[in-house]
Amino acid sequence: MLILVINCGSSSAKYQLFDIRRYRSLAKGVVERIGQKDPRLHHQRDGHGGVDRMVDCKDHHVAIEMIVDVLTDPRHGVIKSKSEISGIGHRVVHGGEEFKSSTLITGKVIRSVEKYSDLAPLHNPPSLFGIKACAKILAGIPQVAVFDTSFHQTMPEKAFLYGLPFRYYKKYGIRRYGFHGTSHRFVAEEAARELKRPPKALKLVTCHLGNGCSMAAVDRGVSVDTTMGFTPLEGLIMGTRSGDLDPAIVFYLMEKERLSPHRINDILNKESGLLGISGISNDMRDLLKSSKLQAPGSRLAKLAIEIFIYRIEKYIGAYQAAMGGLDAVIFTAGIGENNPWIRKRIAKDLANVVSGKTKFLTIPTNEELLIARDTYEIIKKGV
Repeated sequence: MLILVINCGSSSAKYQLFDIRRYRSLAKGVVERIGQKDPRLHHQRDGHGGVDRMVDCKDHHVAIEMIVDVLTDPRHGVIKSKSEISGIGHRVVHGGEEFKSSTLITGKVIRSVEKYSDLAPLHNPPSLFGIKACAKILAGIPQVAVFDTSFHQTMPEKAFLYGLPFRYYKKYGIRRYGFHGTSHRFVAEEAARELKRPPKALKLVTCHLGNGCSMAAVDRGVSVDTTMGFTPLEGLIMGTRSGDLDPAIVFYLMEKERLSPHRINDILNKESGLLGISGISNDMRDLLKSSKLQAPGSRLAKLAIEIFIYRIEKYIGAYQAAMGGLDAVIFTAGIGENNPWIRKRIAKDLANVVSGKTKFLTIPTNEELLIARDTYEIIKKGV
């Protein structure tokens, strides 16, 4: 059974085609710079050369058409006809409190995703573009929505509510939702397999560390807390996001610098974090390289790295306390998977804090595979 996974961003459409019964990716790629100058298609077949070319792509509908065309191309494709695709899985960032698991896409689901666009204005609308385009171009093929927020819907009220008047939660849904749920769920399940223990017997802290960073406390297979909140801005220091800060700082800066709400939002999301502290880069590789040099900026590069590590260690300690124990810490995503120095440093720093039996594991995330698995399981029930 072949499952097509689609992940639409504001100006991109990533895709991957899986032979899900073999857990094998047949092809993957991305159409990028959609609706902008010089759009490109990158496509690669498993074990073969690929395609990298300029294309004319004005919107997501055209991007989905291109994806289907390249997958069925006699030279570069992997299928003869789009009818070979059994299901389509979509990454959707925000499902509010309504969606606690992946779900078959219906008109009602589409309306709900549209409603939650107020909470994820940069993410949900592109997902809807992809869903609606697939409904026309791949008509009749069932589609499934896999939500980033759904894994964290098991958090208790004491973990997801803010110290605001309760009426704002009831009226506007202001609460902590958490994100990266697909990644946290995938590596938590893989950790259970690697440790050869059932998920319900484990207390895990999963660390998704990339340009965007989040952590989750996974107690007996379910998320009980996570670092990101109402938006992906809360929590850890990230590539360009500030992470946790005193909310009064926002008002102070707006007054002192005469900043508009739009400008302060840009500063917190695009100019802060590792980039803002170091003044050099949002890329951990650049900071690690700079920190080893006796050059201008090296001190701030070192400081950015130290703040990054400190925040992670602080949350690990907090989550160990929240769960009443800790069996393993899982590192994943770009920084988590590719920076052994940071992993070893955290394990060393926490040696006297965590149990001697606590494992520190590195598990590559594969959100697309999890989306494909969920899609397969859901459409299988409807066959």
